[in-house]
Amino acid sequence: MAGGPSTPELVAAAGAAGALGFLAGGYLSAPVFAERIRAARALTTGPVGANVFVPQPSAGTPEALARYAATLRPLAERYGVEPGEPRYDDDDWAAKLDVLTDLRPEVASFTFGLPGERDCRRLRAAGITLVATVTTAAEARLAAERGMDALVVQGPSAGGHRGTFDPAASPASLSLAETLSAVRAVTDLPVIAAGGLMTADDIARVRTAGAVAAQLGTAFLLADEAGTNPVHRAALRSDEFTETAVTKAFSGRYARGLRNRFIDDHEPRAPLAYPEVHHLTAPVRAAAVRAGDPQAVNLWAGTGFRRARTGSVAAILSGLA
Repeated sequence: MAGGPSTPELVAAAGAAGALGFLAGGYLSAPVFAERIRAARALTTGPVGANVFVPQPSAGTPEALARYAATLRPLAERYGVEPGEPRYDDDDWAAKLDVLTDLRPEVASFTFGLPGERDCRRLRAAGITLVATVTTAAEARLAAERGMDALVVQGPSAGGHRGTFDPAASPASLSLAETLSAVRAVTDLPVIAAGGLMTADDIARVRTAGAVAAQLGTAFLLADEAGTNPVHRAALRSDEFTETAVTKAFSGRYARGLRNRFIDDHEPRAPLAYPEVHHLTAPVRAAAVRAGDPQAVNLWAGTGFRRARTGSVAAILSGLA
């Protein structure tokens, strides 16, 4: 839940209600990431989880990015902003590993790939449980070989970015149930099911299928403690949006969100180029939020978004028990 929804207050409330909350490190500077872990620690005596994006080589080219930037310019001008600089960066990876080692959240999870062997040894020596997000059996096998302690098995109904390791690959299409079965066939590591889970019945189903736990994100987007912006909150509850779509138009990586005009207009021309496209579209998305316009901002959500509830984290978790 990078980009705002995950807050120290949400993590603390989840812990108080018997769940494990995660702080999202994606897109944050290392100092801000550290500040949020400390804030969560100050709010709870329970365990804290932290998630970081693993940098991968970009799949983009300067030519493709220049063409895409040109298609965005009319929309940017409409909002009175310039498209961002389509730059590559590693999301402050090394510094965030230092933050994890220093502040020692009980669990660290990784999305888009795996930390190196040396980093794994260092984090484990700090007493941190290591969890990898995987979308296929092949990724699960790699994660097991790298020494992960557990796996989050992400199905195709998940909101936000797919955790696919290869930035140039199309997302896997097997259902969550099929992926769980395939992963359990290649490793004995504990698996946590994720993707499209919104109800107590959903959780019971994946537990019956062999998952030791369920991980939910979209179910908490409307929580009181979530940092979901007002445009996103309103869109999730609006009859204007009826379906989700998987798109690379906002970030240059495949992600699922509410289908809006930006996806319809720009998905066909968007290159696979992460994080360059993320930086390119960022000023437009920010301007759309300021303007209260849901048609030009990434509204990440899983396929079950209609069942997202308002209220406190504790009340939402009570309904999921």
